[in-house]
Amino acid sequence: MYVLNFYSPVFADQLRHGRKSATIRLGDKSHKYKRGVAVIVTVGFQHSPREKIFEAVIDSVEVKEVRDLSPRDVEHDNPEFRRIEETQHFLEQIYGRPVALEDEVTVVRFSAISERPSEIADRLRPGGSTQN
Repeated sequence: MYVLNFYSPVFADQLRHGRKSATIRLGDKSHKYKRGVAVIVTVGFQHSPREKIFEAVIDSVEVKEVRDLSPRDVEHDNPEFRRIEETQHFLEQIYGRPVALEDEVTVVRFSAISERPSEIADRLRPGGSTQN
């Protein structure tokens, strides 16, 4: 199984409460992250203990330029942000270098894997919703 790690402890709360469901990584990481692959989502620094938040499945991997990030991409990566410039500045802080609007990024969307999500459990109950 692969690990999708976040360095900032701020993200732990966002991840636990389902507010963060994507990550934007600088560069083309499509060789590293693949749709349908299970990952362990963790928070912590390299060469240090990391906290397991949950297991997840990668829903999509999309490579694009920073300028082409959608408002949805930005918000799913960091629910506190609304503008590309905020994400751009954050990436500069993380990677320690200027990030241009034409730089490539990889948007990785993921969903937590729970033992038995409530919406699935509801469908399995007699008389439960059969709506798709």
